[in-house]
Amino acid sequence: MPSIEFLSAYWSTGELATNGVILLNLVGALLLGLMVGYERSYHGRAAGMRTYGLVCMASAALTVIGGYPGFWFGGHVTAITTGTDPTRIIQGIVTGIGFLGAGVIMREGFNISGLTTAASIWASSVIGVMCGVGFYLSAMGLALLCAMSMIFLSKLEAWLPSRHAVAITMRFKQNYMPQEPALRAMALARGYEIAGGSLMIGSDNGRQEWRFVAIALSKRSGSSLAAVAAELAAFDGIDSFQLSHARN
Repeated sequence: MPSIEFLSAYWSTGELATNGVILLNLVGALLLGLMVGYERSYHGRAAGMRTYGLVCMASAALTVIGGYPGFWFGGHVTAITTGTDPTRIIQGIVTGIGFLGAGVIMREGFNISGLTTAASIWASSVIGVMCGVGFYLSAMGLALLCAMSMIFLSKLEAWLPSRHAVAITMRFKQNYMPQEPALRAMALARGYEIAGGSLMIGSDNGRQEWRFVAIALSKRSGSSLAAVAAELAAFDGIDSFQLSHARN
C-alpha cells in the first residue's frame, strides 16, 4: 500500500513547478493555434479557431511532458517503469484515438462537420495521458482550457470579422449553357465570390448541374439565403436549385 510520502510526491514543489511550466506552454500553444484557426474561420473553412486551438494545445502537452520524464509518476520513475516504455504506450493511445476521432467527422456535399468534436476527443486522450504519468495539475488545466475553448470560442468567432459561405447547387434546363464569367459577375454583384477550386460541373441528358461555394466578401455583405433563392427561382434558365450554409 502506498505511503503518504509516496502519494505526496505527486504534489511536491518540483512537481508543481514543472506543472506550472507545462501550463504556460499550453496557454501559449492555445493562443498560437487560435491565431492560425482564425484565418481559416475567416474564410469560411470547416476547421476554425476551436479545432486548431485544441489540436495545437494537445500536441504541445504531449511534447512538453516528454521533456520531463524524471517527474513522471511523482518522480518514482525507476521503480515503476522497470521493463516498460511509457512513450510507446502513449504513442499507441494517441494513434488509436485518432481513428476514433475520424469516425465522428461527417461530410455532406460541401459541408464538413465534427472536426471540433474529433479534436476534443483527441485532446481528452491527452488529458488521460497526463493523468496517467502523474501530471495532475496540468491535466486539470488542460481540461479547463479545452472546456472553455469549446464553450466560449464559438461566441468569439461570431463576434470577430468573418466571411460566411453558402453551398449552391443549380440544375439548368435542357440545352441551356451557363457561362462561368457571367456567374461570377452575378455572385460579385450580390456580395459573394466563388471559392477557388469549389466549382464542379456535371451533365445529364443535356442538363447541366453546377455546384460551388460562394463566400461573402465581408461579414455584413452577401444577400440572405432567402433573397438568393428568390432570384434563382425567377431565373428562366434554372430548372431547380439547392442552397445551404457551408463550411468547406
